[in-house]
Amino acid sequence: MRRYLTAACAGVALMALCGGANAHPLDGLTKDEISRVVTIMKADERIADEARFPLIELKEPEKADVLAWKEGDEGPRVATVHVISGDKAYKAEVDLATGAISDIGDIGGQSMVLLEEFIGAMDLALSDETFVAALKKRDLGPTDVFCLPLTAGSFDAEAEAGQRLMKVPCYVNPTGSNFYAKPIEGLYAVVDLAGKNVVEVIDTGVLPVPQDGWGYTEAEVRERGDLRPESNPAHLVQEGDANFTIDGSVVNWDMWRFRWRVDKRPGVVLSNIEANDGSDWRSVLYQAHLSEVFVPYMDPDQGWYWRTYMDSGEYGFGIFLSPLRAGVDCPAYARFLPATVHDDLGNPIEIPNALCIFERNIGDPVWRHYEIFAQSEDQSVPAEGRPANELVVRSASQVGNYDYLIDYVFEQNGRIRVMVGATGLDAVKGAASTSMDDATAAQETRYGTLIVPNLVAPNHDHFFNFRLDFDIDGQDNSFMRTGLVKGDVPTDLPRRSLWVTKAEMPMTEMAARYRVNPATPAMYHVMNMNRKVGVGHAPGYMILPQNSVAYSPLDTENDPPARRNAYIEYTFWNTPYHAAERYAGGEYAFQSDGSDTLAEWVKQDRSIDNTDIVTWYTMGFHHVPQMEDWPVMSTMWKGITLKPYNFFPHNPALTVRLPQ
Repeated sequence: MRRYLTAACAGVALMALCGGANAHPLDGLTKDEISRVVTIMKADERIADEARFPLIELKEPEKADVLAWKEGDEGPRVATVHVISGDKAYKAEVDLATGAISDIGDIGGQSMVLLEEFIGAMDLALSDETFVAALKKRDLGPTDVFCLPLTAGSFDAEAEAGQRLMKVPCYVNPTGSNFYAKPIEGLYAVVDLAGKNVVEVIDTGVLPVPQDGWGYTEAEVRERGDLRPESNPAHLVQEGDANFTIDGSVVNWDMWRFRWRVDKRPGVVLSNIEANDGSDWRSVLYQAHLSEVFVPYMDPDQGWYWRTYMDSGEYGFGIFLSPLRAGVDCPAYARFLPATVHDDLGNPIEIPNALCIFERNIGDPVWRHYEIFAQSEDQSVPAEGRPANELVVRSASQVGNYDYLIDYVFEQNGRIRVMVGATGLDAVKGAASTSMDDATAAQETRYGTLIVPNLVAPNHDHFFNFRLDFDIDGQDNSFMRTGLVKGDVPTDLPRRSLWVTKAEMPMTEMAARYRVNPATPAMYHVMNMNRKVGVGHAPGYMILPQNSVAYSPLDTENDPPARRNAYIEYTFWNTPYHAAERYAGGEYAFQSDGSDTLAEWVKQDRSIDNTDIVTWYTMGFHHVPQMEDWPVMSTMWKGITLKPYNFFPHNPALTVRLPQ
């Protein structure tokens, strides 16, 4: 067997040359470390020089080792690797200190999509005689179109065995900015990436191609004569230097500090989130990151029923991070940071301006009070209060036609908001109808909305599952639901109704699944029952649902896409911490069958009583498109708030200074 590599970078003493010396155990892999992983893997006789690497990411050490790490320690640096070599796919772990490969074996599932597979699937479709003949029926040729290969889901595991399937719709080449304005509806190629062949061409009939290019750049809008008159802009500004510091991966601001990194699949990962209560740094979250994104379309048409994407697990929010633009995506004064990921060959690549971090004053008070009784004829006491400032950590991933903003917002009152902003372009379907008055309109809009002539935007969902590993003042935590219920009123009291709180603390995973229901109001919180704060309360953090979906009518038992994403059945899930359970949709999302998912793990019904628990939260929205969504939709924000619940002995924003 070929051995791992030359002496350079082979030992712990030379790790400084490779960029890994004294790195925190949760820091993302550096460029040098990614390159080293590839070199080590290619030294193995099973891995060809032309191998492809769908995934190279940090394998997190055991939590106990991370928490025991001290500045200057040489912590473990291990990478998880997925590699495709010839017709074989492997998963391995690479120890960056020793160069050893451990646990190499068959991958056990379908890896994430490679960037070259998009190009390969398009080339296969456009070189297929049947597909080309179908284009010719529409007076088009291969050079007139571009195609968008899409993951096809999994609907028949037995029939799909051994295949790696994508489905390929195409569009007339754009003359401007909008690549999606002119779909060639009714024509699709089914491509097997493993066999490198077209399995099937689906042609359900010719429909007219929309004529309008619907460009959305300022120049294109100006050509239409639609630009508004110039106005005086209102800017966010910051005088002087930023109030936060970034030291390596550590961000420190006001009462908060945390670490950040970017992984190929979830995108931004925040770890070791701590709050300062005025005297001590206290743990709130060990880690928070996106777990999975599920976008199922509701059109049963042959070209649409399979569009049930797992955007994070199949494509990757990290690899599709898009550079942020100062003055548009983030304030001009924001601090912009690059992200290090890798391409199909394992070469490290840097995405510039992949994150921005900035403070903002939102124009609201974090608290105020005006005391009427303190006023007199000869003296006026102004209202007391403090302005609300917050720190935002923002990224944006462009997955297909959608752009998703992910914000982690830290507030001076101890709250954290986790926000998702959906924008970009609706996925659209070609149609014969040009008006709702047309005879064809009623049929063509059964599952969507006619938004402009010849374009229907099908109904769909956006579900975002977040993995929230709370460590409230330590690892041994408990989850609690506190309902608001009708209380008993004494018969001799004039009041005839009031409500009281009723707490329940589930002991196992199956009991700790909850659907948020406005008809049964409740608070949901993670608590440390082993510690007392202030006047004797157990410290905790509440998870406050905001304007996101509370119910999905999808059948998570019988509908294959919903079964793969059965976490949508409940808003809250709770599991005991397990390092391998990182993604609610399972380790492998591409053509998965749903057997390795959050909904299956909890069937073990493990104890979550006073232990290290992970809370999984699903937010999102049902999207019934409208004309205002086209040609680009306004950003729609959904989110949750993590709110201290008897964590601080008093309002932590009391100590905020008035601006000078």
